[in-house]
Amino acid sequence: MQTFVKVGELKSFTRAADALGLSRAVVSAQIADLERHLGARLLHRTTRKVALTHDGERFLEHCERILGAVQAAEESLKADRLRPQGRLRVDVPIAFGRQLLVPALPQFTARYPELSLEIQLNDRVVDLVDEQVDVAIRLGPVRSPDLVARRICSTRWFTCASPDYLARAGRPRTPEDLRRHRLIGFLGTRGRARKWVFEHRGQRQTPTLPFALAFNMADAQLSAALRGNGIVQTVDMLVAEQIRSERLVRLLPEYSTAGPAISAVFPASQRNSVKIRVFADFAADMLQRVRRELDSNTPA
Repeated sequence: MQTFVKVGELKSFTRAADALGLSRAVVSAQIADLERHLGARLLHRTTRKVALTHDGERFLEHCERILGAVQAAEESLKADRLRPQGRLRVDVPIAFGRQLLVPALPQFTARYPELSLEIQLNDRVVDLVDEQVDVAIRLGPVRSPDLVARRICSTRWFTCASPDYLARAGRPRTPEDLRRHRLIGFLGTRGRARKWVFEHRGQRQTPTLPFALAFNMADAQLSAALRGNGIVQTVDMLVAEQIRSERLVRLLPEYSTAGPAISAVFPASQRNSVKIRVFADFAADMLQRVRRELDSNTPA
């Protein structure tokens, strides 16, 4: 149809072939195939010129209208891809959502007003495809071959306690000193408390420590520490605001070590989604700002 319209407009097989980047033989063959398909002669051909038949004129009008609609549909889709809109379902860990994402959401919604966000906060690993989640924020490695993990930020393990707790119990100077303190652990998926990790002068340590309290939610672990229940070890991003406001004090900074990477994770089939891209870009920018603040305000 596109070839026929171009021949009808230019009244020449040769000029139409040049405009379409095709050979004259291909243009002639396409027109002949179209006429056989329709069972009608569309063009009068002579050695000097090409003219539309009566059927050709009628068919040209239909073709122009149809191709115009196709072009409009393509332009509309391209515009949608450039301007994110529609629903975006996001899954994030509870503490990450409350401490970092929710406070930053006004900036995101102002930037992309045509996006409708649905945010799930939970600490279990959801099946993105089965639960129809577009993008998730995950800590640590992602091993599924059906998912794409875009790393957006690094973390460090921070050991912290409230000023009230430290005023009562004193401040530990080494990891061994922690044995004399109330420690608040984090329970993993199998109900076992995660071991705390330290590194000093290139030597990595994972001492077995007693926990006075343990939670299966980082949010609850952090809340308990803020209320003076003991010392926690968690990723730096989750306590950045509390350290800045001095509601928590960082301990043992010279023993700090790298934590799990934070990634935006999405189904491989959605790797070209502009909605996912802008959310991942936003999350990366937000976390990099937090990282710069942490690096400038706390010891390495």
